[in-house]
Amino acid sequence: MSGAKPIKRRVSKQIHVGSVAVGGDAPIAVQSMTNTRTTDVDATVAQIHRIEQAGADIVRVSVPTMDAAEAFKLIRQRVNIPLVADIHFDYRIALKVADYGVDCLRINPGNIGHEGRIRSVVDSARDHNIPIRIGVNGGSLEKDIQEKYGEPTAEALVESAMRHVDILDRLNFDQYKVSVKASDVFLAVGAYRLLANQIEQPLHLGITEAGGQRSGSVKSAIGLGILLSEGIGDTLRVSLAADPVEEVKVGFDILKSLRIRSRGINFIACPSCARQEFDVIGTVNQLEQRLEDIATPMDVSIIGCVVNGPGEALVSDMGIAGSARKSAFYIGGTRQKERFDNDKLVDELEAKIRARVAMLDVKNID
Repeated sequence: MSGAKPIKRRVSKQIHVGSVAVGGDAPIAVQSMTNTRTTDVDATVAQIHRIEQAGADIVRVSVPTMDAAEAFKLIRQRVNIPLVADIHFDYRIALKVADYGVDCLRINPGNIGHEGRIRSVVDSARDHNIPIRIGVNGGSLEKDIQEKYGEPTAEALVESAMRHVDILDRLNFDQYKVSVKASDVFLAVGAYRLLANQIEQPLHLGITEAGGQRSGSVKSAIGLGILLSEGIGDTLRVSLAADPVEEVKVGFDILKSLRIRSRGINFIACPSCARQEFDVIGTVNQLEQRLEDIATPMDVSIIGCVVNGPGEALVSDMGIAGSARKSAFYIGGTRQKERFDNDKLVDELEAKIRARVAMLDVKNID
């Protein structure tokens, strides 16, 4: 679709989380986090596989205890996707998972004790070629920063982040990314804007503790959408009180809506009205469920009448324009001779989409 200006990305230093490049000119990575007990290895591995199948590039796993670190060792052996270990305070856990093959450490250097402990973790990260993610959260700022600012502010979050950044800089370690998350959209956006001008390392975006699936998705789309549209952000996580798979789906939907990165079918569908000639809502819902396995990007318009249907179909890879009993069918903006029975739309359109995806996939291989 023409007319849109491409987003100019903030220039950042590229690091690698396992096989995934982060920053620089690499695609913006989508992350999620397991919510199983890490010590339940089977459940955690199963959830990681589901998150990976949804398209996630990186998965974060909480490792709060030494027992969890031993479980992480087993998990690492059973999954291939890059894993980030979420660690707070205990530097010994960081050293363990580094030996066990973690791809990134989420640990704030200033929170793990004296200089010797910090240096041992940084040295281990350097030796294992593991980056660190500094993660600042508006709900857990250092006591002195809370007292200084009185409440979480963008400046407070950035001051906390820079405190940890300074430690890594002093230890000559530049393989890190930073997040400054808050549950308030304006607070998070303000903090990321400030931080983006102070460091060259990649930024991991998130609106933390955003809420349930619907409200959290809206808050994340607004907050992350603002930042991404300004070129800020190299990885992201949509934090929802929901199945982690939904976090991945919403993350890709945000990127897709900004034309930054596409995965799977992008359905362009009308909200339905008295003009609709078939059940638009039911058709779209069924197709979304049936076609979740498809990763190939494709725009499919499903419009219930001939007022807007032909126009949307002209700029879609595939489209339906509703009319009485049979609906017009378009491929690549060209109306086809065949028409679809309105009561068989789901089956017929699914078959056409899968056939086109198969053709596109073959072309890409060639």
